[in-house]
Amino acid sequence: MASDEPVIFFEDVVKRYPGPVEEFAALDGVRLTVGRGEIFGLLGPNGAGKTTSIETMVGLRKPDSGRVRVLGLDPVAQRGEIRLQVAIQPQQAAVFEQQTVFELLSTWASFYPEPDSAETVIAKMGLGESRNKKVAKLSGGQKQRVLVGLALVSRPRLLVLDEPSTGLDPNARQELWAALRTYREGGGTVLLSTHSMEEAQLLCDRVAVLHCGRIAACGTPDDLIRAHAPDREIHFTVRTNADLSALESLTTELETTPRGTGEDTSVRLRTTNPDAVFGIIAGSLGARQIELKDAGLEGVFRRLTGHEFAEADVGADERGAA
Repeated sequence: MASDEPVIFFEDVVKRYPGPVEEFAALDGVRLTVGRGEIFGLLGPNGAGKTTSIETMVGLRKPDSGRVRVLGLDPVAQRGEIRLQVAIQPQQAAVFEQQTVFELLSTWASFYPEPDSAETVIAKMGLGESRNKKVAKLSGGQKQRVLVGLALVSRPRLLVLDEPSTGLDPNARQELWAALRTYREGGGTVLLSTHSMEEAQLLCDRVAVLHCGRIAACGTPDDLIRAHAPDREIHFTVRTNADLSALESLTTELETTPRGTGEDTSVRLRTTNPDAVFGIIAGSLGARQIELKDAGLEGVFRRLTGHEFAEADVGADERGAA
């Protein structure tokens, strides 16, 4: 692999599956490039093509058309080499639960020619207190860190993670992010599918939003927010009889909800001119409990897919593979 060659390269990749009436395009002309040393996030509602993309990267799915290269290799034709250089951490995996964490990592390390040591991985993943515990006795968050550790033990050049922070408390999540940043600083590349907006915005160098089998947008979190969701969301409380008409020309969305006895009303609005809105609500309206938040990647996701991010993992069937 040349030093300037992308770690992941998709060119017009198409993958279809049979449907009840006609074929379903899980990937519909996807173009994607991930560079060396990136933490790259893959976002999208169910059915968008995330799972098919990941399976295609590691040679589990052969595209119907288009070109795929991972570390300069054809994932299908050269799957043996891919398995030595790419590690995958699924959201759930079957492991030897009666082994201790140290025993499991040591067993896993024995499968690879030049693995990291079990002790090093335990330190990286903050699993020191769990070293001698059986995997079956671990909490959900501890098991999740063990799964990531199993992926890291092979010293992969590309680490593919599916929902890595699921079940982690805030401290454990920060430890995981620190381990991934350390891995990147050592020359590794991370492809991560996530349903955590915080994770995508704070951890990823770039993100791609998949929708209906296509890349709807790709870029740094800040660039995507500026391009697709520059507005701010403001929450406040006013008296129910307050006249909100002065806000109408300044908002892209305005929603009111009666509170308690009905004497007060909660207001939620979106605006690209928060200074002007603040002047009105803090002045003539006498608003209380004022909160300001950026639309962030949540807003980008909503604009591009029509889904709230919290709803993106519910309801739609990914047909077992999409």
